[in-house]
Amino acid sequence: MSARRIMTCYGLWMTALGAGAFALPSQHGYFWTAIGVSSVGAIVVGVVRYKPRRRLPWWFLAGGIAVFAAGDIVFNFAAKDDRAPLLADILYLSVFPLIVAGYYGFTRASLTIRDRSRMLDLLVFAAIGGMVLWVFLVGPDLRSPAVTSFEKSALAAYALGNLLIFAITVRLFGTYQRTVSVVLLAVGSAGVLASDILYGLSSLDGAYDNGSLVDTGWWLFYSAWGAAALHPSMAGLTAPVDARRGEIKSLWLGMLGAAALVPPAALLAQSVGGEIRDAPLIAVTSGVVFIVVLIRLTDSIFAHRHTVGRERGMRESMAALVSATDAAEVNRAVRAAVARLIPPDTGYRLVFAVHHADGVPATAVSIWGPTIVPPVLPHGARGAAAARRTRVLRVRMLHPALAEQLGGFECAVMCPLVLDSPAGGAPRVGALIVSAEAGILDSLRDALEVLAGQAALALERIALSDEVNRRQSEAYFRTLVQSTADVILIVGDDDSIRYASPSTSAVLGVEPGDSMRLWDAIHPDDRAAVEQTLDLARSGQAPASEWTQWSLQHPGGSRVQVEVSCRDLRRDRTVRGVVVTMRDVTTRDRLERELSHRALHDALTGLPNRVLFRDRVREAVASGTEVAVLLVDLDDFTMVNDTSGHAVGDGLLTAVGQRIAATLGDHPTVARVGGDEFAAVIEGVADPAAAEQVAADVLAAVSAPFRLGDVTITGSASVGLATTADASDVDELLRQADLALRLAKGAGKGRWRRYQAALHSAVLQRIEMRAALEQAVADLNFTVAYQPIVGVSDGETVGFEALVRWRHPTLGMVSPDEFIDVAEETGLIEPIGDWVLQQAIAAATTWPGVPYVSVNVSARQFRAACFVDKVRKALADADLPPERLMLEITERLLLRDDEQVWLDLTGLREMGVRIAIDDFGTGFSSLSYLQQVPIDVLKIDKTFTATVASSARQQAIVDGIVRLAQTLSLEVVAEGIETEADRDLLRVIQCPYGQGYLYSQPLAPEDVAGWLRFEHDTAGAEVAAISKS
Repeated sequence: MSARRIMTCYGLWMTALGAGAFALPSQHGYFWTAIGVSSVGAIVVGVVRYKPRRRLPWWFLAGGIAVFAAGDIVFNFAAKDDRAPLLADILYLSVFPLIVAGYYGFTRASLTIRDRSRMLDLLVFAAIGGMVLWVFLVGPDLRSPAVTSFEKSALAAYALGNLLIFAITVRLFGTYQRTVSVVLLAVGSAGVLASDILYGLSSLDGAYDNGSLVDTGWWLFYSAWGAAALHPSMAGLTAPVDARRGEIKSLWLGMLGAAALVPPAALLAQSVGGEIRDAPLIAVTSGVVFIVVLIRLTDSIFAHRHTVGRERGMRESMAALVSATDAAEVNRAVRAAVARLIPPDTGYRLVFAVHHADGVPATAVSIWGPTIVPPVLPHGARGAAAARRTRVLRVRMLHPALAEQLGGFECAVMCPLVLDSPAGGAPRVGALIVSAEAGILDSLRDALEVLAGQAALALERIALSDEVNRRQSEAYFRTLVQSTADVILIVGDDDSIRYASPSTSAVLGVEPGDSMRLWDAIHPDDRAAVEQTLDLARSGQAPASEWTQWSLQHPGGSRVQVEVSCRDLRRDRTVRGVVVTMRDVTTRDRLERELSHRALHDALTGLPNRVLFRDRVREAVASGTEVAVLLVDLDDFTMVNDTSGHAVGDGLLTAVGQRIAATLGDHPTVARVGGDEFAAVIEGVADPAAAEQVAADVLAAVSAPFRLGDVTITGSASVGLATTADASDVDELLRQADLALRLAKGAGKGRWRRYQAALHSAVLQRIEMRAALEQAVADLNFTVAYQPIVGVSDGETVGFEALVRWRHPTLGMVSPDEFIDVAEETGLIEPIGDWVLQQAIAAATTWPGVPYVSVNVSARQFRAACFVDKVRKALADADLPPERLMLEITERLLLRDDEQVWLDLTGLREMGVRIAIDDFGTGFSSLSYLQQVPIDVLKIDKTFTATVASSARQQAIVDGIVRLAQTLSLEVVAEGIETEADRDLLRVIQCPYGQGYLYSQPLAPEDVAGWLRFEHDTAGAEVAAISKS
């Protein structure tokens, strides 16, 4: 009999019984007994007929219906017995655990049993159902004084049981597709829930009668569950479900939305009824629903992030598969991809297997391992259609060997690897099998399927590539031998060349003939070594190194260096000789020699460099003789580069090296150890005096003029000398020579110094001063004094020169002469000069009257970036007129033909700032510069002023400077006026301004204003006295 006919007959039978129960209330007990028995019988028939994979859930449902029918029998036929209600309640309540167990058995077969979202949805419906039962059924009964304690307990148990049935029904309905059996089970559950609720409500008023509409739900319960078992879809409820994580459907979303509206509806119903009795419960239920919805939203956000990360991982994995060159790389790429797809801290197992017999390339066999053999794949996976389908597997039902590798997980996903045969035969089948938690597999199934497809394509590409490579290998190696630059010779036992590759003629210089012997190409100097190498090869004894070097003789007489490897293949039937492989390394050896020479010699002068020089010094000291080291540093070499160009500078360096070498002779080593620094090591020095004479000779030689093309350069150098008489090792000897060189340069350049212990302390003092000066700059531990600049004729103050002083923590007040050189060397002159400029401009704004302030600017500070902008900003910040500032520069700044310097000087004068040349007459600038340089004032150095009264020559020089300045419309300031005689003579010469101790020592900042007021008061008193007279 067909399933449809069985269903039809069953439906008619149950309809007839139900009609009889409603039509004949007096006989309803017999009809309900028949209905219950029929429902149980239908389930038994369905289980026997369709043989579901797991029958226990259906037996639980059958048992629940049988117990429910037993309760009906007791309720209907033993109503007069006082114990009947208690027994009926016990039977009715026993139904709930059986139904829940059966439903759980269904949902357990689904892979979504651990789906967090479904569990949250179940919590929503459970909370709503519990609230409804309490508000409309349980609560009113519990508050009724007519209800006994036992009845209240039974009522609570019924409510809990109905709530469980409601929740598990929603769970079942949301898990499976809407098959007939699922719909019928849901209808039956809805019927029993509806009848129980209506029965409870009618019992409150005592209005329940047998055969009323309340009984309709119980009839649906019996009928629908029996029909669900009789439909063929009942077998699918216990079979593994290929569940997939999908979007929430509209119906399910509508159900969740409707459920969320139940609490407000219940509150509205109680409000309309006139009394709100369950407000706290409704509020708590609404809160629970809100929190669950919020959790679901949070889960959606994290799921989206995980999806994005998974897609990124898939892209990286696809790139790895595309670039894989062998099956081992495919295996690693697949495993890395699965590791990216699986969430962190989640356990999983992976098996990547391919049938060996299905034509897998030999390069891939090694990755599958010996434990994976064809029988481990699921039964029925042999056909092409079955091989292409991704399936969810129960691990315990697989072959034991495969189940062991998949671990203790319940489920696994098998994605086939189908490599279509190029010949159109049967596909080669492999499998990617991953076991993990059911929910993880559910979410990753699509990604694993794509990954398996890409892995199959990668393996197919590798197999095709291997086949192509195999077919081309013979032609490839033939072409390789023919085109290689290496020489390949096959040498017979008589040393004749039996085979020579085409490159032989290029290396040997001749075309090898049939009678040519190997010895014809070997250089006479290497024939013994070649004979020994061949003998070792033929005797089976490998040489000390696989590659050795031979020298070949070209017909033209040139020598060719080759690297050679010999292998005895006389037993190989295809060779029958010694294979000699030669590689021309002549060019490489030449380049190595050149690189070695360049590594130890200076490229410009050809002299040894610092590395080689240090080795020579070490060898000389190790010899035990007295050794002297000279360090020669050219003075002001950068000036030569700046004024004459780098080509002349390079020529000067070469000429200096040659002259030093010529002066010292052939034996001493002369080296260039720096940009403009040379060194020499002299062995066998008789005594320090002899070494000093050598230093003097070198200094004299370097100081003589150098003729470089059309340019004559007057050289100047400083020489540092140290001997092993004062040094114990090489490092100390070189360090002492360097200290001596520093002292020679510090003493004024153009001289030599030999290291002595006393000199060492002087250098240390200079180093200590440098460190202290750096700290002073950081702490701004300076002060500025101001020396008046007055009119020579009347003594009136016209300005002040700002003079910096260093407040040393131990030495007290230090003058600029003692630390300016160190500041110039270290670059600290820039921050010091900028600070003095700001202090002087700020101080000038506080002086009464309009005297100007004169500030010294070093060449380095002036050339610093944005110096003009700094001056402009300092004037603007202090609101000082530019004409009240004068900047003093030295002639050194004008030696270099620097266009930027000229532009900056012009810009300062256009701003209103005056420019003065300090210490005029002591530098090297041409007088013609005075016509070009934009300046305003000449300051005569004190070396001229101090002797102007005692020397007619100095008087003439000062007079000439003053007249020249007047001719050029420049002002003149004489520095260092200390006697009245000097002042009177400068008046005669008509020098307009001067400064010096005769007028005043430098004043502290707070004394300047007093000086000006005193001068003003004195002048006023003199005017008043003249007026009275």
